[in-house]
Amino acid sequence: MTLTRRSVMVMGAGAVVAFGLPMRATAAGEDAIAEFTGGAEMGDGGITLTAPEIAENGNTVPIEVDAPGAEAILVLAMGNPTPGVAEFKFGPLAAEQRASTRIRLAGTQDVVAIAKMKDGSFARASSNVKVTIGGCGG
Repeated sequence: MTLTRRSVMVMGAGAVVAFGLPMRATAAGEDAIAEFTGGAEMGDGGITLTAPEIAENGNTVPIEVDAPGAEAILVLAMGNPTPGVAEFKFGPLAAEQRASTRIRLAGTQDVVAIAKMKDGSFARASSNVKVTIGGCGG
């Protein structure tokens, strides 16, 4: 293979995309957290996130969040190109503040759940999920 100026430029552009995408995804996740919390501090207790330690296929990863006394729960996949996964809102007649779903993960990454409690405080839980086959085109 002969290296031409064009092939070097294509490889350079590919490297920028490959290394720049995780930073933008993380920044987008942090922006979503700041928007949801309004910049408020988050505690560690009050919310439980259940996710598998290893997911064989990133296309369907089961998760469950449980936050007694929460008004809303935000779930983010910090390494996905679009980190926002779901936002669950609970009304006054909700029997439980619990939700379960299946999400798609692009690769090994942290899944974060943030609960807005009725008193206005916020709680955060996270879990690192190792993905062997990516679900977002990986």
